[in-house]
Amino acid sequence: MREIPSADGIAKAAKAAAKGKGLPPVHLWNPEFCGDLDMRIARDGTWFYLGTPIGRPELVRLFSTILRKDDDKYFLVTPVEKVGITVDDAPFVAVDFTVTGAGSEQALHFVTNLGDEMTAGAEAPIRVVRDPDTGEPSPYVLVRSNLEALIDRKSFYRLVDIGAHEDHEGSSWFGLWSSGQFFPVIPSDELEE
Repeated sequence: MREIPSADGIAKAAKAAAKGKGLPPVHLWNPEFCGDLDMRIARDGTWFYLGTPIGRPELVRLFSTILRKDDDKYFLVTPVEKVGITVDDAPFVAVDFTVTGAGSEQALHFVTNLGDEMTAGAEAPIRVVRDPDTGEPSPYVLVRSNLEALIDRKSFYRLVDIGAHEDHEGSSWFGLWSSGQFFPVIPSDELEE
């Protein structure tokens, strides 16, 4: 096994790979796995290296462009290196959204803590996972290729304000419309309890 590269080494490779416009094509790269890097993304979106928060937003943004999820594991991938990192929940946090239109014609446009933007719909679905013990919801929106953003609490409360009750798969659900898609959040009868 090769030596595990440093964060600086990964950053240099990422800069080289990202010279063009847009995101690097990490889905096309299949380098040798080099081991796990002591890097972690906390539930609140803070990136840590060797237990210390990474204080340079431009470096965090750069790392986020070479992030890939394979099965249930997260990796930073360059054309020549692949290192594992830890993600506590989701690698991004949706920190705000805007709404255009209304009702079933509305579109929800999200922005993440790292500046990624997406419009919820068929290619960027919203899903809600409820904690089995507390019932507490954790809402997510797909950012890109298996990478989700946890929708922050203030945004989720705002989303609940514009939610609607609809028939979904034979029962009534409270959920959200965006780009012609209905995303169920909670069964209507559970919401009313």
